[in-house]
Parts: sequence; C-alpha cells; structure tokens
Amino acid sequence: MAFVITSKCVATCDTACIDVCPVDCIAGPIPLDGLRAVPLGERGLRFPGLQMFIDADECTDCGACAAECPVDAIVPDNQASAADVVRNAAFFGR
Repeated sequence: MAFVITSKCVATCDTACIDVCPVDCIAGPIPLDGLRAVPLGERGLRFPGLQMFIDADECTDCGACAAECPVDAIVPDNQASAADVVRNAAFFGR
C-alpha cells in the first residue's frame, strides 16, 4: 500500500511532506526550488491549481508525509477516492 495526496492539497503548496519523505517520492509540476522561492503564504495565490503527488511505486508506506501535511491531504491509497489515485498515477505517467 502507498499513500496518495488528495485534492485537499490543491493550492496548499506546503512542502513539509517533501522534507520528511525518506525516499523522495513526492513531486509536483513546479521544480521545488521554484516553489520555495515564493513565500508560503503567497503560494496558493500564485499557483492556485497546484498540488503535490506521491509516486506509488517508490512510496514505502512510512506515513511520515501524512503526519506533516497541514491540511490532512495525504491518506493511504485504500482511503483515497479513485479520482485522487488516478490523478497521482497519471502525474507519474501511469
């Protein structure tokens, strides 16, 4: 089982989940340096549709990311909607 980032993440743009991931399986459509160049409070306005994604093939199911998410957007894949699972997989070309 892997974790999935749900649509609750959209426009949150917090990167705490990335910082704690031991296998670097979390990514988004904007390079991390570019995202972090924008102050956290402005990220949602600057990137309104942005969300991060978890590569299910790399996720080790440790749950560290879920504990760091400020909007509880990260859940085990069996608790996520089918749309969220598909969106995460599609980001990684699956």
